[in-house]
Amino acid sequence: METHLVDLLLKDSPAPMVILDKQMKILNYSEEWLKVHDIKEETLIGKSIAHLEQLIPKALQEIIQECLLGNQDRNSGAKFILPNGNITWLSWKINPWRNADNEIIGLIMFLENVTARKRKEELLMKAKSVARIGGWEVDLISNKVYWTDITKEIHEMPEDYVPSLEEGINFYKAGEHRDKISLLVSDAIQNGTSWDTELVIVTSSGKELWVRAKGEAEMVDGKCVRLVGTFQDINEQKKADIRFKEVSQRLSIATNAAGIGIWEYNIPDNTLIWDDNMYKLYGVRKEDFAGVYEAWESTIHPSDKERSQKEVALAIKGEKDFNTEFRVLWPNGKVHTIKAEAVVQRDAQGSPLKMIGINWDISPIRNAEVQLKKLLNATREQNEGLTNFAHIVSHNLRSHATNIAMLTDYLIKSEDDPNPEDMERDEIFKMLGNAAESLNETVVHLNDVVQIRSDIREKIEKIAIYPALQGALKNIGKLIEDQKAVHHIRVDENLKILAVPAYLDSILLNLFTNSLKYAHPERRCEIHVSTLTTRENVILKFRDNGLGIDLKRHGEKLFGMYKTFHNHKEAKGIGLFITKNQIEAMGGRIEVDSVVGEWTEFNLYFKH
Repeated sequence: METHLVDLLLKDSPAPMVILDKQMKILNYSEEWLKVHDIKEETLIGKSIAHLEQLIPKALQEIIQECLLGNQDRNSGAKFILPNGNITWLSWKINPWRNADNEIIGLIMFLENVTARKRKEELLMKAKSVARIGGWEVDLISNKVYWTDITKEIHEMPEDYVPSLEEGINFYKAGEHRDKISLLVSDAIQNGTSWDTELVIVTSSGKELWVRAKGEAEMVDGKCVRLVGTFQDINEQKKADIRFKEVSQRLSIATNAAGIGIWEYNIPDNTLIWDDNMYKLYGVRKEDFAGVYEAWESTIHPSDKERSQKEVALAIKGEKDFNTEFRVLWPNGKVHTIKAEAVVQRDAQGSPLKMIGINWDISPIRNAEVQLKKLLNATREQNEGLTNFAHIVSHNLRSHATNIAMLTDYLIKSEDDPNPEDMERDEIFKMLGNAAESLNETVVHLNDVVQIRSDIREKIEKIAIYPALQGALKNIGKLIEDQKAVHHIRVDENLKILAVPAYLDSILLNLFTNSLKYAHPERRCEIHVSTLTTRENVILKFRDNGLGIDLKRHGEKLFGMYKTFHNHKEAKGIGLFITKNQIEAMGGRIEVDSVVGEWTEFNLYFKH
């Protein structure tokens, strides 16, 4: 009767319980045990527990055998991988079953499948680990503090660290952060208020971290007995938020300073959002703007409206970028030119959702361009007038100077019988003739300078440098022979430059004759000509061993008209002036380097 009653009690037990004999055979079990472990088999009495390997893993069977030796074992949840690959979590309590003589005759085992609960706990722990969320607790009765492993990890403390409440608070950065958490904890203890705040802590290594600290109080009879909460590392997120705010603030300052307006057009809803700068750009009050596409359209200058509408439509279709400019009419009648750029955002199917863009006022630029064109036209007309004037003046002066020279020559020759009284007159006539000759020479120089930049583009050709050098040397061959000068030409025969043939001949002749004219009296004149090619230019290097030029004294006026630097009877100061104007007219430049009494080198830059 008693055995039957025990069997009934076991069957109806709310606990998942099973009884085994010494051979690990099943003697009895509860219905809850079958239910918890989802066992469909009708009877298990007399079968070995090893028969249920999918339920009782081998590792647990080994623990059961140890208990048959008199040991007890319990576990709130252990993880097993079953033969079929499934993962299960089991919780158990195993006690030996003894007879009246205290002999072990079997085992009583409570075995529960806690897989669902443990899986949730495991996922929760992984989520907390990924999110860097730790927990903490303060027992105000025992004055003990508990931190989870992640909380210790955030503080960079070892796993065996046990903090006090004061130590926990001292991790917060001194100043406003520590003061704030102290106030929050004190308020929670006194009034039971909870908190959720973001503060900076200083870890054990001295690193500053932003954390989110949450806490709440448990009250008993109006007295706080426990504080509990979470602790999350939000350093990267917080720093990103701070950087974003700083960038946004700088962007706001920049757009305000630059007068750049930002707008957003919601295409499906036909709504248009403007920032404050947009209203300033269009001269519109915020309360007067309807916030739809048509409201913007109404501000466009009538002459630009159709084109602007087409450009918006093409951008929405994806056929063209929205990068344009148009005029707007302010309510007061003023016209402003607006530059506009935008991008179109689309959904996964490619349908347009939004246009986001910027506007800025380019009226000052366009007005300046108009004024500049007017100024350039006026300057061109003035230059043309001055050039024409120079031609006229040089032509007329030359004509008159020629007439004066011819007249004085005639008067001198017509005097067949000069007498002493006429000597003074003759001297005056000679002086007049010299003056007329000088005047004529000056006018010729003026005419040469005027002609340099006239129609220069039509005269530029591709010219081989080497033949041009040989031609110049041939023209002054007699001078070179008389002075027993030597020249060294190291130039590629196929190298070409862009130049006016007459200008190039003039430049080369002037440089060669200058070297001969200003040769050093104590040594033979040597002239070295070479080239250097860069990405943009061909540099003609012209070097001699002559008298040299004192660049400190004469450098600034070296290429001036009628500037001479040596007492040479043939020096007139016009050659280098014309050379500089000729090479600059062809888009190049000339540079000089020299040491007095040793050498002079000219570098002429020509276009490829």
